[in-house]
Amino acid sequence: MPVNPSDISSFQDAVVTVMGLGAYTQGSGIGAAKWLMRHGAQLVITDLKSEDELRESVEEISKWYEIYRAQFPERTIYQPVFALSEHRAQDFTDVDLVVQNPGVPRESEFILLAREHGVHVESDMSLFFRHCPFPIYAITGTRGKSTTTALLGEMFKAVNPKTVVAGNITRSPLEDLDMLLTETSPVPVVLEMSSWLIESLESVDRGPDIGVLTNIFADHLNRYPSLEAYAESKLQLFRGCKPGQKAVLNADHEMVRALSSKIGCDKFWFSEKFPGTAVPSGGGVFLRDGQIVCAVEGTEHVLGDTATMALQGKHNLLNALAASLAAHLAGIPADVISATLKTFQGLPGRQEIVKEVRGVAYVNDTTATSPDGVIAALDRFGKAKRAILICGGSTKDLPYGEMGKVVAKSCKFVIYLDGTATAEIRAAVGESVPFVVATSMEDAVKLASKGAEEGDTVLLSPGAASFGMFKNEFDRGEQFVEAVKKIME
Repeated sequence: MPVNPSDISSFQDAVVTVMGLGAYTQGSGIGAAKWLMRHGAQLVITDLKSEDELRESVEEISKWYEIYRAQFPERTIYQPVFALSEHRAQDFTDVDLVVQNPGVPRESEFILLAREHGVHVESDMSLFFRHCPFPIYAITGTRGKSTTTALLGEMFKAVNPKTVVAGNITRSPLEDLDMLLTETSPVPVVLEMSSWLIESLESVDRGPDIGVLTNIFADHLNRYPSLEAYAESKLQLFRGCKPGQKAVLNADHEMVRALSSKIGCDKFWFSEKFPGTAVPSGGGVFLRDGQIVCAVEGTEHVLGDTATMALQGKHNLLNALAASLAAHLAGIPADVISATLKTFQGLPGRQEIVKEVRGVAYVNDTTATSPDGVIAALDRFGKAKRAILICGGSTKDLPYGEMGKVVAKSCKFVIYLDGTATAEIRAAVGESVPFVVATSMEDAVKLASKGAEEGDTVLLSPGAASFGMFKNEFDRGEQFVEAVKKIME
């Protein structure tokens, strides 16, 4: 009998394929597999990667199988079946449900095959949206969504320490769902939503209580036919919004303003510029003489001061405005918002100053997987042409022309990592900046340290995806940090 995804009890004894286990042990694939196994599903876990590549993930699932058997003696916990290095047609046609990792395209022949055979497709995020009993605050955009998510999460945690922060920010929300279902008082849920996670909500008639759209830049054009198609995927976050739900939008971003007419819920805006320009209807949060001013419902009050903010970098100012507005709309007191802005220093891997060695700063910006991210990092660290940039990686079919100009203006030396995007980046930068090609992250950091002088910044800001040389962007950043530690020894 097909599974009713809105009824958790129906997962017991159901045959469910998890497509895309993934190498990241806190990712969507593992989060979904653990939750489904815990609720009695007979799992088939399939991935194109080999058992050797997924060894840590397989061991993680096997460990939790033993834990759940001991923890839930009253229910049958089935040992998962792994089908690795391939996808088999029968695992998509002869099952009760398919749970798709968001990294798997909707156009996958196996996802289409499942649907052709009447097999329903879900994701960890869609299952969470179906069952979460409390308000959901969701953040999407090309740049800044992780920092905005984490900052908003800290604001909520100051009021409710049980606040859940999950999604694209390296944790599946299913890890927390069963805890939430036992809570009797509301627990806020703050989710970072990639366009792929948003797409997986297409069968769920629910939008976030507050949805934040930070910006839209060219990204993932290897998966979307155009920038317009990519932008539309972001707008789908607001598709299921109901009366009373709210959208927090970037008034300074032309494409966001242009597309806002397609968003049906109440709109509020954050901006560095208004009220110097016309304030969009609904009001919002803006800057005045260095203060973060909230102007909603005809009244104004100060939420914070940029001079005392712990977050550095111009791009982080907009992240702070977005989080402050969302927090205000959710009822977080102004003094809590202000106090959090003074203490929150950002996330690892996002313009993170790892260490200063002999007067040289080493910065981990591994999450800059698009040209715009690199440009933002060089705006902060590329002054006086003192940056040594480590960049390159796997292509997402993005335009590198503007990034090339900024690199040529800001960098004294470039170290390229091997990958399908690297030749495009090299061509965009041109020959005016000296460069070498590194065979590993350790090699890249060694080369950078040899050429660095006091006052320089060694900046890992790839402008490309991590696949090929690294498991994922977090592995890439961790390898950078480890390599920096070695040069200090």
